[in-house]
Amino acid sequence: MSRRRIGFWYRFTAVLAKPPLVVLFKRDWQGMEHIPADGGFITAVNHNSYLDPLSYAHFQYNTGRVPRFLAKAGLFKGSFVGTILRGTGQIPVYRESADAAAAFRAAVDAINKGECVAFYPEGTLTRDPDMWPMEGKTGAARVALLTKAPVIPVAQWGANEAMPPYAKENKLRLFPRKTLKVLAGPPVDLSAYYGKEPTAEVLREVTDVIMRAITELLAELRGEPAPAEPYNHKKARTAARRQQTATGTAASAEEDSK
Repeated sequence: MSRRRIGFWYRFTAVLAKPPLVVLFKRDWQGMEHIPADGGFITAVNHNSYLDPLSYAHFQYNTGRVPRFLAKAGLFKGSFVGTILRGTGQIPVYRESADAAAAFRAAVDAINKGECVAFYPEGTLTRDPDMWPMEGKTGAARVALLTKAPVIPVAQWGANEAMPPYAKENKLRLFPRKTLKVLAGPPVDLSAYYGKEPTAEVLREVTDVIMRAITELLAELRGEPAPAEPYNHKKARTAARRQQTATGTAASAEEDSK
């Protein structure tokens, strides 16, 4: 099999989702020519809104190559959403369990069967204050080295303006009408890493190459330069705690001197 058929459930979901997306949002789609017409491949996408999976899925559905997303296993249980996820062939991720590796095996199998698997390498919504991609996790890199499949970087922008991440009120901000921008780039060249032992260092290097490609595309979409280094949430929290401690110590010393 060279490519996955769209199938009933994907078409059914498109019937539900596309009309409101078309009516409520403008679209600026670029780079569809980089989505392979046949064969298995990976897409690596930035994540800055709970709405952006719909925006990206709409873009790729219109190329004729439907993506299989990795999603939290809990979403697959018993609800209408779970029925849709199972019917469209999405891949459950069992975090912190003996089944955690099953998602990656399923991703490899899907790609080897000629399908597309979409990764959000950041693993969650970006925590970067300016909405740039964070450091990525290594899952996409691991699957890329195992399959040697093309890795297509994809940047998106605009969904975050309609539904900002981590907002105190998760309300859609539909007016003025927002533009959902999606830009796919050419495959990331990872040939230098093929045949290497997938050590933690190699996987980190491959992940950084993929994330740089996504970030460069996002800079093009936003029309502004990206930061020199990706945001690391753990380091940022550590620095904030140190700063808070230092500020508190200084304040206490000042109070004692009075």
